[in-house]
Amino acid sequence: MKLLRLLACCSFGILSALAKDSPPADTGRPVPYRVGEWLPSDQKATDQWAKKLVDETGGQPAPLLPAVQELKELIEGDPELFMLFTQMFAQVPSKRPYLNDPTGKPGVRDYVHMLHLLNSILTKAPAFDQTGLVGFPINAILDWPMGTPAGSAAFLNEKVNRQLKKILNQWALFLSSKESLSALSTDPKTGWLGRDALKAMPTLAEDFQCDPTAPFYGFSSWDDFFTRQFKEGKRPVASPEDDSVIANACESAPYRLVKGVKQQDLFWIKAQPYSLKYMLAGDPLAGQFDGGTIYQAFLSALSYHRWHSPVSGTIVKTRVVDGSYYAAALSAGFDPASPNESQAYITNVATRAIVFIQADNPAIGLMGLVFVGMAEVSSNEVTVKEGQHVAKGEQLGMFHFGGSTHCLLFRPQTKLKFDLHGQQPSLNSENIKIKERIATVEER
Repeated sequence: MKLLRLLACCSFGILSALAKDSPPADTGRPVPYRVGEWLPSDQKATDQWAKKLVDETGGQPAPLLPAVQELKELIEGDPELFMLFTQMFAQVPSKRPYLNDPTGKPGVRDYVHMLHLLNSILTKAPAFDQTGLVGFPINAILDWPMGTPAGSAAFLNEKVNRQLKKILNQWALFLSSKESLSALSTDPKTGWLGRDALKAMPTLAEDFQCDPTAPFYGFSSWDDFFTRQFKEGKRPVASPEDDSVIANACESAPYRLVKGVKQQDLFWIKAQPYSLKYMLAGDPLAGQFDGGTIYQAFLSALSYHRWHSPVSGTIVKTRVVDGSYYAAALSAGFDPASPNESQAYITNVATRAIVFIQADNPAIGLMGLVFVGMAEVSSNEVTVKEGQHVAKGEQLGMFHFGGSTHCLLFRPQTKLKFDLHGQQPSLNSENIKIKERIATVEER
């Protein structure tokens, strides 16, 4: 983290000009959903949502919850953090007509106001909104500050991320409680079991383990709904008896496919190359993938959020790495849906789970999987153990509350022919079903 903080500070002056840039102009025309559908397709919708939250928390704000109060004390007790959290709001572009209040001042005024907004989120689950889904409510508050030079430095800070973890864990407790079921209402517009939501998820009852006749479809909490499981047979494994066929590990859309990855690279630059040393948190096994291949794909808000093994093999090692939650690539500038345009970068710095599997097929050998928590995704749960043999398609773990991005890593000796179902990896690609074929091992 010291290296990352130094990089952020060294780039502070170079990127200060970015903080003066205006966000993309509002043309009035509809634009595609942002990557993963976690945030609205239109910046106007995000800003209006944030302004509504600001209005709801106006007047006499509620006392800060202990975890949020601790963040306030951390910021105010550390001169560097006090400076950064003050500057990040001063560096936000001023031309944001939908988020500004009637006087033209930003709706989220400063870090104290930010803390009160965070405080209000921790006791509610996100509502469904057909016109502007905000699956990452904290991210919607921070997406502008994240893009500033000060925000880039602050959100790489280890002390900040330790406290953010406590805050997100507090929210996770609420989201796994019965109190969170209020979001699974049948309200036509805002309920996750209402008219608009079921229209967006037309096969919910058909595909997933649930009971439409029971209250809340039988789900016990918001987290239980978001980590829902497919019914038996709804996602068959591609060629279960053929070890040369590699299955999709997540219900996800292809983002990148890169060969010849390096052990150490300049992952913070515009191209965001992968850096195995940092991505795998210095693990001794990282060297086996030097010069190999990385396939990365992202999950969407309405997707399935569990991970499954792409091959049959033995679990060699698992590890959950603490890291950042709201850090974005400095080179990405202002990304209104940050850190979507920083997906390769965050594989090196974000909270993530790492799983190594020794495939039964010797032509594959050792492979790695990295499941990256992004923004509010506060918990990566690994459900397998070292030494356990898994069949292709068997569960490895899950993202709690939503989804994120993940990578499959292959050694340079493993020669693969990828099948991405007629599309090129990009921010605009579409989901490939979990357990479907994504690659085949080529003969040597």
